[in-house]
Amino acid sequence: MTTFLRGTIALQTLVVFLAPVTAGLLLTTPNGHVLHSASAYTVWVVAVVQVVAAVLVWRPGGGSPGMIVYAVVFLGLVTAQVVLGIAHVKTVHVPLGVLLFGLSLVQLSRPSAYLPLRGRSRRPDRRASHVAA
Repeated sequence: MTTFLRGTIALQTLVVFLAPVTAGLLLTTPNGHVLHSASAYTVWVVAVVQVVAAVLVWRPGGGSPGMIVYAVVFLGLVTAQVVLGIAHVKTVHVPLGVLLFGLSLVQLSRPSAYLPLRGRSRRPDRRASHVAA
């Protein structure tokens, strides 16, 4: 299940990256708004799937509950991003999009966040003891 969570974060990073590409099409082609809108709602759906995956990794899989917090916060920011885009508030919409991409990259680069709690050590330079497992 942790592979599924990691896959959703990779997919999330990809679709968040593609949103500015479709924003460029929004500026250059007559029907670019349709593609940008589709990419925005795709990001939102992937964020919802990530919340579900984080809960499934945490509850039955013994994963970190911190992933749920991250997923819910990210979903809230994506929802705000969609609302700001619909309202044409570009002064907040664009920087928030950059923040979302950065958060997604940071989360994707953290492999220990996907491990069950009992497989991690408190100190990164040491392996977890058998007592903690």
